[in-house]
Amino acid sequence: MIPGLHSDEAFMKEALKQAQYAFEENEVPVGAVVVCENKIISRAYNQVEKLNDVTAHAEILAITAAENYLGTKYLTGCKLYVTLEPCTMCAGATYWSQLDEVIYGASDEKRGYAHLAPKAIHPKAKITKGILADECSTLVTDFFKRMRDRGA
Repeated sequence: MIPGLHSDEAFMKEALKQAQYAFEENEVPVGAVVVCENKIISRAYNQVEKLNDVTAHAEILAITAAENYLGTKYLTGCKLYVTLEPCTMCAGATYWSQLDEVIYGASDEKRGYAHLAPKAIHPKAKITKGILADECSTLVTDFFKRMRDRGA
């Protein structure tokens, strides 16, 4: 079955494009998009090194851009697609922004919210995990292998 234009797979592929930008800029390759009414309203990738800001995660940047686009602090009716399971900070941002749904690709057993703070995401938010998980995971694995090979 070919994924439709507005499928979870199609939107995750857009988030993966963002993650690839991060990879190319030597950032941890995480990408995110916010979707409202089947339209991408924001795109972002990790920019922690570039901005010298530990909070410049893809999810935070995408949420802020979406809120600016809509002119509101709440993202009810919106979905966040992110290539890696959100950390506790990003999960908290999804909570406070009141996203309807969080869809992620690869799980993060070390720093993911599900392990560290499972209640950090709003209880009304729908969680979907594992969308294009292999592609999302491979990008992160390749990034850290490259870093080890460079001695970083």
